[in-house]
Amino acid sequence: MKSAGGRLLAGLELDRDAAHPLHRQLYAQLRTQILTGALPSGTRLPSTRTLVAELGVSRITVVTAFEQLTAEGFLRSRAGDGTYVDTLWSDAAPQQPMPRPPLSERGAATSSRGTDLFSEAPHSWAPSETESFVASQVASSAFPAATWKRLLARHAGRTDPTLIGYSDPHGHPALREAIADYVNDVRGLGCTADQVVVTSGAQQAFNVLAVLLLDVGDPVIVEDPGHISGRLAFQSLGCPVRGVPVDEEGAVLPDELDEAGDDGVSPARLACLTPARQHPLGIAMSPARRAEWIAWAQRNGSWIVEDDCDSELRYRGKLLPTLFGLDLSRHVITVGSFSKVLAPSIRLGYCVLPEDLVEPFASASSVIGRPPAMVLQAALTDFLAEGHLHAHLRRTRRLYSARQDALLQAISQQLDHRIHAGPADAGLHVIGWLRENADDIAVARGLAAGGVYTYPLGEYRLTRQLPPALLIGFAGTAEDHMPYAVGKMAAAWDRWERASAGS
Repeated sequence: MKSAGGRLLAGLELDRDAAHPLHRQLYAQLRTQILTGALPSGTRLPSTRTLVAELGVSRITVVTAFEQLTAEGFLRSRAGDGTYVDTLWSDAAPQQPMPRPPLSERGAATSSRGTDLFSEAPHSWAPSETESFVASQVASSAFPAATWKRLLARHAGRTDPTLIGYSDPHGHPALREAIADYVNDVRGLGCTADQVVVTSGAQQAFNVLAVLLLDVGDPVIVEDPGHISGRLAFQSLGCPVRGVPVDEEGAVLPDELDEAGDDGVSPARLACLTPARQHPLGIAMSPARRAEWIAWAQRNGSWIVEDDCDSELRYRGKLLPTLFGLDLSRHVITVGSFSKVLAPSIRLGYCVLPEDLVEPFASASSVIGRPPAMVLQAALTDFLAEGHLHAHLRRTRRLYSARQDALLQAISQQLDHRIHAGPADAGLHVIGWLRENADDIAVARGLAAGGVYTYPLGEYRLTRQLPPALLIGFAGTAEDHMPYAVGKMAAAWDRWERASAGS
């Protein structure tokens, strides 16, 4: 029999000012000593009376720690003989705590696809400030908090099975009806409620569609530059992506020779497009190009995933019909979200599908991730049905248009020597083309070090060479504050440039 005695007491350090209570500290330190072999199997621990006297703690502190360790199999008590480290640890190799190396250095810690995604995932800024230039940030001050709170309260106390139980994987039926009415009215989709499935945002829809429609190795077409989250969803399944360039009419169709398979390359199984407002360049796809893509899908038996990104936030020009509404052959799937038009944290979106894909999509969705909370779905149902979203969109269009004008004016006055930026017809950001041939990724990270957050165009590219640019969001910064915010960007840019020159 081995006794811990003074060796154990010397290794225990309890901090009365720490956030964790004393019994949790004692439990954690004893557990670590057992796992590392400092207290071998069969070691007899000092009595609770000894520990109380030496550590200056109450008996309940020691007893509580011992009871938890006993319940977890680390200790065992012998009546009238004391407490011992359990023998189950006699065959276990002692564990030595070591600093974890970076994920990229851990060999087989992730799959090959996981490693690729980890290395390709862009920097995602999530600043705590209510104002920033993050391209996806909405105006938090414009959120209709009072209305949303009232609608949530209307349903939060309900205990009927529809609201408190496991929800329909298709989504709340009333919300599907409301979404169908909304997209038919605003976007002219021409769908029924039965074709709508509620999701927790666009990303979940991309993930489900990747699993549902693609096998490993199936080629996928994406825009170059293009939306990152959709591309990563398909790559995570092991599907090679082929970038197609974007011109003044939108995404350019792939070379027909490649798609015909004459050189051994099979036609793409799926194309992911942003026709309403190409992300990130902001180009609206022309009617002729839309017809060409629909014909391509029908000719090859391929799918088109239409990301209807920010389509409702249009400030000038006509809102063209969706690919879904134009496609009579049912090869188009439309993905939408309320993140940009309402708030990202609500985590509500939708997928509009051809009839024969609805049930498979709902089944796959229930495996990959359950539908959003039913209370949120019920509140959004009323928000749509009572016309609050239409009113909110009218207000935010005016607000964002004024903020965009203020941003462009401030850039012209303070950053014209660095950036050329023109107005965006829709969305939440403008493209700021750099005057000098600099590395836009390095510029964005340099600005972030100074507390100014933008997205570099370079992270949206696959292979296509484009001039360097920044995506500069305008929705999150107040109109009267824009000159100061742009001045902060200019100062951060100057500091980064001086630091870069001196390094």
